[in-house]
Amino acid sequence: MRFGPVPLDEAGGAVLAHSLQLGAKKLRKGRVLDAADVDAMRAEGLTEVIVARLDTGDLAEDPAAQRIADAMVPDPDAVHLRMTKASTGRVNLYSTAPGVLELDVARIEAANRIDPLVTVATLPPFARCGDRTMVATVKIISYGVAEASVAAAEDAIRDAMRLCPVTLRTATLIQTDIGAGAGKGEDAMRTRLETLGMDLIATRTVPHRTAPLAKAVTQAEGDLVLILTASATSDPHDVAPEAVRAAGGEVTRFGMPVDPGNLLFLGAQGGRPVIGLPGCARSPALNGADWVLERVACGLDVSDTDIAAMGVGGLLKESPARPHPRERKSR
Repeated sequence: MRFGPVPLDEAGGAVLAHSLQLGAKKLRKGRVLDAADVDAMRAEGLTEVIVARLDTGDLAEDPAAQRIADAMVPDPDAVHLRMTKASTGRVNLYSTAPGVLELDVARIEAANRIDPLVTVATLPPFARCGDRTMVATVKIISYGVAEASVAAAEDAIRDAMRLCPVTLRTATLIQTDIGAGAGKGEDAMRTRLETLGMDLIATRTVPHRTAPLAKAVTQAEGDLVLILTASATSDPHDVAPEAVRAAGGEVTRFGMPVDPGNLLFLGAQGGRPVIGLPGCARSPALNGADWVLERVACGLDVSDTDIAAMGVGGLLKESPARPHPRERKSR
């Protein structure tokens, strides 16, 4: 692509690089100039104009952006996404349902390495999305780009993005009591679930002992069981994990490298997931339980490797619900 000033006699068919005000008429940048535009500029006394001219083998910005977006998401409806029509070299993608964004990071990074004029920006992997959340934008930086770069980007980025929608619909919250009541937590968890399009269909409070908690887990209704203990779960064999085992379930992970949220455990009972919540889940502030809950709600397996990877970026804002902040104020 050639960019720069040209005499008006050579401007026809070129792309206007910068908007021009010609009396009452405004020519916007990106416009393909026609004879009437050239005459209007000449009438204003102009003798040259800054334009972009595509060479053989170049693609204009809009078809280039559209081709790359179409390759990244060949069937938007099938992966719960919506795509805008290319305009000013840009295509935006939006979610069409609550869920989490699954990306092939290597493919997107490869596409972004091909040509500086080809750019794809996305939300982070596993970002929580609502209906109509903007999840990505494909942008061609200039008014045109080499077709070879577009073709290479298409190959690199094919099928690199999808939204995983929420598949679980209902949950029960079980809280334990050590003599001072169950404490706060129900409202925050209800809000989290509603944000995902889920319903908290039952809450129960039981003594902070293994046997009654195991019975409550067995009797819990819904697709998901949430446990919020009055005293923090501080060992893989503490009351709550042992109660899940006593109910015939299993504990697959205790602890996570996210702060706040370290004291989470994950398991299953009766063919449904069980999440042992950290105490910070009583606050609506973001914590590690949110990241696990969102993926579980979308039917995704959450492995040891997945949780271990959450540590990078896992130092979150201090929750006001934490009784022992990381640093005490100096006196």
